[in-house]
Amino acid sequence: MKTRCQWPGTDAEYLAYHDDEWGVPLHDDRLLFEFICLEGQQAGLSWITILKKRDNYRKRFKNFDPVKLAKLSDAAIEQLLLDTGLIRNRLKLFSIRSNAVAFLQTQKEFGSFDAYIWSFVSGKTLDGKRKPTAKLPATTPESDAMSKDLKKRGFKFIGSTICYAFMQAAGLVNDHMSNCYRYREVKALPGSRGQL
Repeated sequence: MKTRCQWPGTDAEYLAYHDDEWGVPLHDDRLLFEFICLEGQQAGLSWITILKKRDNYRKRFKNFDPVKLAKLSDAAIEQLLLDTGLIRNRLKLFSIRSNAVAFLQTQKEFGSFDAYIWSFVSGKTLDGKRKPTAKLPATTPESDAMSKDLKKRGFKFIGSTICYAFMQAAGLVNDHMSNCYRYREVKALPGSRGQL
């Protein structure tokens, strides 16, 4: 039996997310945009709530195509507030459009969002080296800097705690517990570097 981080529990969907996605370095701009938007939807909720609604978010939000989402009308977003398969919070849903606009501007400035967002960790995955009994931090200096800069660029629902969760999910930091089988697998991926 494989040793894993404890947080996914026994839920099959959560386990698959932990085993296949969480912590794997992402460099695809569209996926980075999706991850950052979904982390914002999570604010005040558990990640499993968002994970179970993720397919519907992809369907309703044009597979997180920022070009299409930047053009969404107010009426279209208001209509989405009726969808029980989404988090029906007006500010959160409208933030996806404003984030798309900010994302496209940032992408244009840096050539890619990937180049911009990975600059906060100097282009390489940080190694959390988390002991099995360790409590994961909610924020780090890197997530503080990322949050501050994203806010300045017009992103919404992007506080430091959300940024750190995004960093963990998108592989900017390897926060698998050191005894988790995925820790060594992720660490072996190109771009890993020293401890936080």
